Amino acid sequence: MIRKTRLFTPGPTPLLPAAQFAMAAADIHHRTPEFRALYQRVLAQLKEFVGTQNDVLLMACSGTGAMEASVSNLTSPGDRVLVLSAGKFGERWVALAKAFGCNADVVTKPYGSTFTLDEVRAALKPDTRAVYMQATETSTGARHDVEGIAKLLRSSGSEALLVVDAITGLGTTHFDVDGWGVDILIGGSQKAVMIPPGLAYLSVSERAWAAMETSRNPRYYFDLRRERKSAKAGESAYTPSVALVAGLGAAFDFIASQAGGDLAAGRVALINNAETISAMTRAAAQALGLKLFAPDSPAAAVTAIVAPEGLDSSAVVKELKGRFASVIANGQGDMKGKLFRVAHLGYFDFMDTIALIGALEQIAPTALKTPNFQFGTALAAAQQVYADRVAEARKAATPEAVHA
Repeated sequence: MIRKTRLFTPGPTPLLPAAQFAMAAADIHHRTPEFRALYQRVLAQLKEFVGTQNDVLLMACSGTGAMEASVSNLTSPGDRVLVLSAGKFGERWVALAKAFGCNADVVTKPYGSTFTLDEVRAALKPDTRAVYMQATETSTGARHDVEGIAKLLRSSGSEALLVVDAITGLGTTHFDVDGWGVDILIGGSQKAVMIPPGLAYLSVSERAWAAMETSRNPRYYFDLRRERKSAKAGESAYTPSVALVAGLGAAFDFIASQAGGDLAAGRVALINNAETISAMTRAAAQALGLKLFAPDSPAAAVTAIVAPEGLDSSAVVKELKGRFASVIANGQGDMKGKLFRVAHLGYFDFMDTIALIGALEQIAPTALKTPNFQFGTALAAAQQVYADRVAEARKAATPEAVHA
């Protein structure tokens, strides 16, 4: 049997062919009118994709670079910040805050869990300068309540800035950045926008720009004010990743094409796709007798599945790759060997999902040790979810539903 490699990891994700072609043809110098035109177009597309009227900046780095920028640009040594941590990437916020001398209050929840609004409210202090959180905790497959926390900050009268790592949240979760009052929202190129790692982007509110005028932490490459000034001239402050910018533009064109050329509507379609195939995967896992790691607040970006008792999840990862060239992610840190993760963000569709679930059925008797297993059980559960979602979408699109 021939094998076709398929990525089902939450970053890097499968590459969009049109973006690959655009990157291969991107032989442009970055200080020319041709690149300025491309760069300005992509920055405008970014605003539509994020869904904001705020400035959106593009930086040649991983998402962690944008995370660091959102600490170094907004805070001074000794500032009190609040970090909401329930996984490896929440812990990264803690480390970044401490690296820049902040006094970090931390609301910590077990991996796979999320925070209640009462817990966040109790941890807020009058002098909290910023709140740092994930939209989706990629290490656990849990989704956090960005909208609820944003509304809590505003209704409580807190002046704290809200900074959200949406690196796997963008393209898998609906955000109203301006309406909710999210001050910084961060994304990354190797996620839902279907191109390789190397670009990070972030929307920045006017409140955040004002806070930068009084922050005293050092920054140079990650100086957002300098990047904003250059962006207004159609350039980046430093040498950009020209090929990735071209690929990003092609990816946005593709997303828009899924909704008749409307990028904002294409974003909604991309999110709805992730919601559907993640629901299919959760149903399939449960049909196999497996437990979900974050059952109460599951993300659409990635599904984390608990390894059967007494088994190492590494065996699942290895067997899927060895037999089917399908690459999924193991658990991270202390969770390695205890769970495996299947991604749904970006260039995944119904057919990809059915293929992976079929492969999981094939390894069920061996790697998963599933008792009394029958082929088709997981596939049937996934198919039903898909059929139900399609029927709901068609019903919502009828003229009667529009006028209801």
